[in-house]
Amino acid sequence: MESPPARPAPPRPVPRSRLYEQVADQISTWIIENGLLPGDRLPPERELAQRLGVSRATLSQALVALEVIGAVVVRHGDGTVLTERARTAPVIEAIRAHADRLPEIIEARDALESKLAALAASRRTEADLAAIRSALDMMERDVEAGGRGVEGDEAFHGAVTAAARSELLAQMMIAIHDLIRETRLESLSQPGRPRESLAGHRKVADAIAAGAPDAAAQAMHEHVMLVSDVALLRDRP
Repeated sequence: MESPPARPAPPRPVPRSRLYEQVADQISTWIIENGLLPGDRLPPERELAQRLGVSRATLSQALVALEVIGAVVVRHGDGTVLTERARTAPVIEAIRAHADRLPEIIEARDALESKLAALAASRRTEADLAAIRSALDMMERDVEAGGRGVEGDEAFHGAVTAAARSELLAQMMIAIHDLIRETRLESLSQPGRPRESLAGHRKVADAIAAGAPDAAAQAMHEHVMLVSDVALLRDRP
């Protein structure tokens, strides 16, 4: 007696869109429908939130998601500016692809940067310490002025990498630079995160200045774990 044919696997459930994903998609559609071009600015956040009928918090998260995928640039004091990618679709798929690769980016960043911090503590020169302090000052000035400190953050990690004197590890950091920048933008847009990140930088810098490799590696690990706590991962189903 023949066995009955196997039943086909049921279709996978359609992923539910989060509100900020829907808002990001609405903004993208609005950009195209209104013929906006790279270099154009979006309306102020308060006005845009009212038009879309969403809270400022949800709109802010949507704009961060658009910035992470390269569709817009959010400039402190200058508003949200469109890029060449602002008119490309699909937005939701790009945001989800970013979220899917975040855990691996975090793992790679933790391994590389913790080792770089340890090496920097052993090999740094006075010129390296000056570059690290300069980056911290740059970030502090931006944060105090109400910015996110993105450029100072990037300069700090670049200075630590240079102080480590490891060409191969530096090349590996260059290879994942754009991916790290995505997580940096996402992280520094969290409420209170710029000041927390700056404090973490100072702990790393102090350990490097003290010539303490183990302490520098631990401080960098703790910093990377802190800044890796981002909304895109917390909101995943």
